[in-house]
Amino acid sequence: QVQLVESGGGLVQTGGSLRLSCAASGRTFSTYAMGWFRQAPGKEREFVASIGRNGGTIVYADSVKGRFTISRDNAKNTVYLQMNSLKPEDTAVYYCAASPGVLATKSSRNYDYWGQGTQVTVSS
Repeated sequence: QVQLVESGGGLVQTGGSLRLSCAASGRTFSTYAMGWFRQAPGKEREFVASIGRNGGTIVYADSVKGRFTISRDNAKNTVYLQMNSLKPEDTAVYYCAASPGVLATKSSRNYDYWGQGTQVTVSS
């Protein structure tokens, strides 16, 4: 069992930055690939970024490539999402998730555990 708690969301102006954190419980964090997803009002949840269990593989959605950076610190049981050059269309609830696979993965079906989410709002 893995429990995930996101933090770091908030209100920011267009062009600003935020850093999301996701703290995981348990001693098995390093055995999970981790991902970030988001869901905007009235829209389906979409993939944002993923990182393999050892950080060796990283995948981004095209919409955030070059602006967002995913990283992890296995010693701290934490995964991060650095978000720069934010746009109003980045407004959403952001969720972190844990997958028992080795590699980064885009499919939400591969994730077994999900956090409660943190709201990110980008004003124009």
